[in-house]
Amino acid sequence: MAGYGVKLVRKVSSTRAFAKVAPHVIPAFDRTVHRLTRGKVLPSARMLPGVILTARGARSGLPRRTPLACMPEDGGTWLLIGSNFGRPGHPAWTGNLLKHPEAEISWRGRDIAVRARLLEGAEREAAWAAALAFWPPYASYQSRVEREIRLFRLHRAEEH
Repeated sequence: MAGYGVKLVRKVSSTRAFAKVAPHVIPAFDRTVHRLTRGKVLPSARMLPGVILTARGARSGLPRRTPLACMPEDGGTWLLIGSNFGRPGHPAWTGNLLKHPEAEISWRGRDIAVRARLLEGAEREAAWAAALAFWPPYASYQSRVEREIRLFRLHRAEEH
């Protein structure tokens, strides 16, 4: 994205109006396009890198597919930020990962088995600083909620 385009998207995505509309539109659109293109296209990934997370539901145990922005990290891990667009309450996918950390992501058209780990303490602080440098609107999201936004690091399952 060009410099002005990035600034505009960051500004818009920091607003409360975006937080009200985006959760209802972006994930549904991403899921549909991803399915229709057999995992080759994830529209929101044009703004931020993204994955489709498939995790078992915390209560149902059924597979739940959720398109999410992610922060790829050096070393082949991914950071997932449970911002919920700055809305109250943790997003459901974070509860699913807490109960069932074994999951799968679709990353750039490839399905990868992963294990999620909730970050805490100094490790979380370092990851949060990196996330804010990567996508500054996360600071706006955090400022609107009293809960601490959950951060998860995904490792390839074969590494554990």
